[in-house]
Amino acid sequence: MFNIQIITLGKLKETYWKDAEAEYLKRLTPYAKITLTELKEEAFSSVNERENIQKKEAEKILKTAGDHPVIIALHERGKEMTSPELATLLEKKTEQGLPVTFVIGGPLGLHKSILEKAHLQLSLSQLTFPHNMVRTILLEQVYRSVMIGKGKYHY
Repeated sequence: MFNIQIITLGKLKETYWKDAEAEYLKRLTPYAKITLTELKEEAFSSVNERENIQKKEAEKILKTAGDHPVIIALHERGKEMTSPELATLLEKKTEQGLPVTFVIGGPLGLHKSILEKAHLQLSLSQLTFPHNMVRTILLEQVYRSVMIGKGKYHY
């Protein structure tokens, strides 16, 4: 059984994202223990505040992640993987008894301290997505990873 924590900045506001997330969490229930931790985003009025905002958000993330053994930071310039490659990574960590923590940043991205602490920086695509959408995409990929391991869903 996968043991996955997702740390994310901000709450889902739109019903359609909440519904999509709930659907994937329901599908994953028999196969994975998923802990979703929503941290409060820092308010900002200008992108010029990026460094300061990212630093404040990083402090919250690091406090929540603690010394988790495997941290994967979702980052636009991270490594791209295929779905089977992600499935293999998650299966290996599960076999080693290691929980996996995914970190999703806010609108201004993740501070360098998070990126440096991460065991892997992962890009879900070269395209840019709203961070709320990334939650659903990530959950779908975790579900797909489970199904790949079972020989289903991914052809």
